[in-house]
Amino acid sequence: MEIRNVAIIAHVDHGKTTLVDGLLKQSGTFRDNQQVAERAMDSNDLERERGITILAKCTSVEWEGYRLNIVDTPGHADFGGEVERILSMVDGVVVLVDAAEGPMPQTKFVTQKALSLGLKPIVVINKADRPDARADEVLDECFDLLVALDANEDQLDFPVLYASAKEGWAATDLNEPRENLHPLFDLIVKHVEAPKVDEDAPFRMLVTTIESNPYLGRLLTGRVESGVLKTNEMVKGLGRKGGKIEDAKANKIMAFRGLERETISEARAGDIVSIAGLVKTTVADTIGTPEETTPLEAQPIDPPTISMTFAINSSPLAGRDGDKVQSRVIRARLMKEIEGNVSIRVEDSTEADAYIVSGRGELQLGVLIETMRREGFELSISRPRVLFREDKVTGQTLEPQEEVVVDVDDEFSGVVVEKMALRKGTMTDMRPSGGGKTRITFICPTRGLIGYHGEFLTDTRGTGIMNRLFDSYVPHKGTIPGRRNGVLIANSTGKSVSFALWNLEARGFFFIGSGVDVYEGMVLGEHNRPNDLEVNALKAKQLTNIRASGTDEAVRLTTPRKMSLEQAIAYIDDDELVEVTPNFIRLRKFHLDPHERKKASRTKIAS
Repeated sequence: MEIRNVAIIAHVDHGKTTLVDGLLKQSGTFRDNQQVAERAMDSNDLERERGITILAKCTSVEWEGYRLNIVDTPGHADFGGEVERILSMVDGVVVLVDAAEGPMPQTKFVTQKALSLGLKPIVVINKADRPDARADEVLDECFDLLVALDANEDQLDFPVLYASAKEGWAATDLNEPRENLHPLFDLIVKHVEAPKVDEDAPFRMLVTTIESNPYLGRLLTGRVESGVLKTNEMVKGLGRKGGKIEDAKANKIMAFRGLERETISEARAGDIVSIAGLVKTTVADTIGTPEETTPLEAQPIDPPTISMTFAINSSPLAGRDGDKVQSRVIRARLMKEIEGNVSIRVEDSTEADAYIVSGRGELQLGVLIETMRREGFELSISRPRVLFREDKVTGQTLEPQEEVVVDVDDEFSGVVVEKMALRKGTMTDMRPSGGGKTRITFICPTRGLIGYHGEFLTDTRGTGIMNRLFDSYVPHKGTIPGRRNGVLIANSTGKSVSFALWNLEARGFFFIGSGVDVYEGMVLGEHNRPNDLEVNALKAKQLTNIRASGTDEAVRLTTPRKMSLEQAIAYIDDDELVEVTPNFIRLRKFHLDPHERKKASRTKIAS
C-alpha cells in the first residue's frame, strides 16, 4: 500500500482537529453505528477543557489504495517543540486558515518551519460558510505570507481548497457542490510526495515522540527512514553525536490505524510506527541495526525564552491536599517530563529544594504545572523570568521580543496602543479587520508582556484577542513598569471571617471569600494603592446582648475575584509565589514573616 505522510498545521481554533474528525469519519475508519467523541484527537483532559491541541498526535486512514498518515499538530507557539520534531516525519503539510481571521502568528511560525524543510503546502481555507468569511482576501494574505517566508517557486504554486470542517465538505471553488471531503483526500494523494526512503538499506528510524504505556513501557514513535524491522529483531540506540546508547530487542512494533494502535509484524520504510523495548533511547536519537554507526540528523529545537522556579510547598498548609510534596519526587517528575518534551529545560537552583524550569512561554509551563497538580503534586511557583543572552561581539545584554497581533473593537484600540507603549511595544501595523474591529501588530519585549493579558482583557471588556509569537533577541530595552497596585496580606493564621472582609472592602478587592483557610504572609487581595498592606481577616464582630435594626448592618460581601493558574502566575510580583495544590491556588509572599520581608526589601534597595 502506497504511503502519504502529511501534517495539518493551523492557528489555535482554526479547526484542524475538527478537520481530522471529518477525515476519519469519511474514510470509513469508524463503523456506521460507532460512538465517537467530537475532536477525537484531543484525547488529553486538558486539551478537551481548553479546546486546544497540546501534544502532536498521529492517526492513519486508508483512501483508495493509499495509506494516509496524518499528524495533528498544536496551534500554539508555546508548544512549538512538538511541531519542530513532528515535521521531520512528514512529506507535505496542509495549512489550514480561518476564512474570516486569515493567517495568524502561529500559522506563520509553523509554516516557516515547514517551508525551511522543503515541504510543499496545500492551503485549505476553512469555515468558508461563515457569514463574515472573506475567502479571496485570505487567499491573497496566504500568498503574501509564503512570499514573506521565502518560499520557493514550487512552494508558491500551492493548490487551494475551500472547506467547512464542521459541516464536512471541501471544494476547489466556492460555487461547486458542497458534498464531502473527498477533494481533500484526492489532493493529498496527488500533491504530497511519497516518502523518499530506501527499503534495501539497513533499518534506521529517528525518534520524534515518546510516551509511556502501562503494559509495554516506553513507546518510541517515528518514521522509518530506511530498511525493514521485524518483531523481536535486535536494534541499537544511537545518540545525536553517534555514540551508542543501548542494545535492545524490538519487543513490539505498532502502527497507527485510525485512533488505535495495532501490532504489526514488520515496519517498512516510510511508515510511522511505535517501537517498544528500548529503555534509554529518547527523542532525537536514532534506532538502527546493531551494525549502524551513523545517526540520522535531528532538527534543531528553538531555545526556551522564559523560566520559572519550581520549589516545594513551604506554606503552613503544606501536605494537607497533595501526596507528592518532597523535592526528590518533584525532581523525578521534571526529569521524566524533559525526556519526552525537548523544548523544556530543567536546572538545579541555588535555593534549597527548588528547580529552574525553562520553556517557550507561560502557557507551556502553565500546562506542565496544571498536569502536575492533577497528579497530586504540591508546588511553589515563582514569577516568570525572561532568559537574557549576551552578544558575543559587543558584550551587550540581549532580551527576547515577540510579535503581538491584537484584534479589538475599534473603541478600545486607543487604550491598547497606550498600554503597549508603556511596556516598550512598537506598533508596526494597524488596519480594520471588518465587523467594527481593528487588527494591530506590535513588536514588544517578552518582559513587557508578562502579566499584561489580564489587564488587556479588562481594558477591552473581555472582547479582545491577543496572539503572541517569539520574534528575535534584541538589545535590552531598559526598565518596564510592573504591577501598579500593592496587595493585601494576612497578618495571622486561621479561617477568614465575613465581618472582617466586609470592613476591609474599602481597601481593595479580595481573591478569597469567608470561611477560607488563611495564614500569615498569604496574599488575600489587591490594595487600592501602590503599597502592600497587612490586614486582619480573622476579626469577628464583638457580640453584645443588645440588638436593634438601626445598629446591625447586614454583611454582604462583594464576589471575590477567582484566578486561574495562568492568571495567578502572570499576576504575582518578584517577591511573591503561587502555591499550587491539587484543589487550591493560593498567592503568598516569598517571605511569610513581615520582619523578613522588610529586611529583604532593604537589601534590594541597597543593591
